[in-house]
Amino acid sequence: MWDSLAQCESGGDWSIDTGNGYYGGLQFAASTWSGLGGSGLPNENSKEEQIRLATVLRDQSGGYGAWPSCAAQLGLPT
Repeated sequence: MWDSLAQCESGGDWSIDTGNGYYGGLQFAASTWSGLGGSGLPNENSKEEQIRLATVLRDQSGGYGAWPSCAAQLGLPT
């Protein structure tokens, strides 16, 4: 499921930095990433670390609301 979400968010590029203020495969904002305890920027971390912190975020928020457009496209609960 995380690969599908990343495909929607970033074309599946876990190291992407397009300059839009969102980073990595799951397009984290730097502030969200650091708030979850991440080091550096998301795109500088492994796919596994991005998924680990995305899972924390999903569990804290009770769904995939941090990725509203792609969650809707994929039929994931927000």
